[in-house]
Amino acid sequence: MAKAAKTAIKKDPKQSESAKNFSKVIKAVRSSKSGAYTFKEQMITKDKVKDFLSQK
Repeated sequence: MAKAAKTAIKKDPKQSESAKNFSKVIKAVRSSKSGAYTFKEQMITKDKVKDFLSQK
């Protein structure tokens, strides 16, 4: 078995810092016609999570 070297992957520190400010948010939305639920998902910054969840 071959293994990948962990040191071969170099991360940019600036990108990893900004990536920590994002969250993946999944919201269940009910259809008005059939009553079935669909899921809306989006990557947003942590400070806008409450705004996203409060939207209809």
